Amino acid sequence: MDRNYHDQVNINNEKHLREMIRELPKFSSEFFRGIEPTTSSRTRIAYAFDLGIFFHFLQEQNSYLKDKPIPDWPIDILDQIKAVDIEEYLSWLNYYVKDGKEFTNDEQAKKRKLIALRSFYNYFYKKERVKTNPAVLVDIPKLHQKEIVRLDIDEVARLLDEVESGENLTDRQRAFHNRTKVRDLAMMTLLLGTGIRVSECVGLDINDVDFNNNGIKIRRKGGYEAVVYFGDEVRETLENYLVEREKTVPCAGHEDALFLSLQNKRMNVRSVEKMVKKYAQLVTSLKKITPHKLRSTYGTNLYRATGDIYLVADVLGHKDVNTTRKHYAALEEDRRRSAANKVILRKEE
Repeated sequence: MDRNYHDQVNINNEKHLREMIRELPKFSSEFFRGIEPTTSSRTRIAYAFDLGIFFHFLQEQNSYLKDKPIPDWPIDILDQIKAVDIEEYLSWLNYYVKDGKEFTNDEQAKKRKLIALRSFYNYFYKKERVKTNPAVLVDIPKLHQKEIVRLDIDEVARLLDEVESGENLTDRQRAFHNRTKVRDLAMMTLLLGTGIRVSECVGLDINDVDFNNNGIKIRRKGGYEAVVYFGDEVRETLENYLVEREKTVPCAGHEDALFLSLQNKRMNVRSVEKMVKKYAQLVTSLKKITPHKLRSTYGTNLYRATGDIYLVADVLGHKDVNTTRKHYAALEEDRRRSAANKVILRKEE
């Protein structure tokens, strides 16, 4: 049965989720069935991972639970947990060891884990399966705003020049570069010129590209489709790549994929991350550049060019403009400051 890339990803995620749920208390499956209509498969996997960490904490810290397999825990365990236990859990997340590996969590990671736990408790509390809801009594960790890492204009130009020339690559890298530079330049230019997510990029099929309107049809987070438009620079690199793409014989099942690996299979997210890292390290040693940083770079450039935060939110696919405003607050502050001398109250003599 033929499936498109996005449907196959969801199926793979569902299989992975089922494996993860088996490691959780059996009653957890009720929660995941309940939230399925309103969450993506990726969100449910993240919840399963975070809840698994919480139950590992309980097993490690509680002598009564230490020898009891987690899948066999009854639901009334949840009513025995107090708000102070969850606060202790958040503190424990700063550093812990599991399966011989050390783990740490920053403010953002702890916030995500508490939100997962709140959702978990809220579900069973509303269903009257538990009597208490201690998670709601614990404050969400306060986040300290981090500076958004993005490429400067000159860095963007140098990055694309490096992708095109491969001048600073090692001899071994240059051998592969001769086979991939047209593809790499098309992908990098597309990411920098549209701000799409790397998952949206690798999910593109050939027929998703519309040169008549300079647009690409992508599948956004949440599963809905959207059209994103690109400029002439992106168009030129895509056209050049498609000339080479036509000479390639894709592996079975990958015939529709726009971007192909050296194995003639659809590119995956990890491969693009490694590609971006490879080129970015040659341009800037001070910034850790990922595909998401290319997205931030596009958002910054678009906002500086238009001053329209709503347009930036729409193009980036943010459902809430406050998400966008939070990321570009510093730029908004600069714009407000620049307004100070724009209005002249009294004309100088």
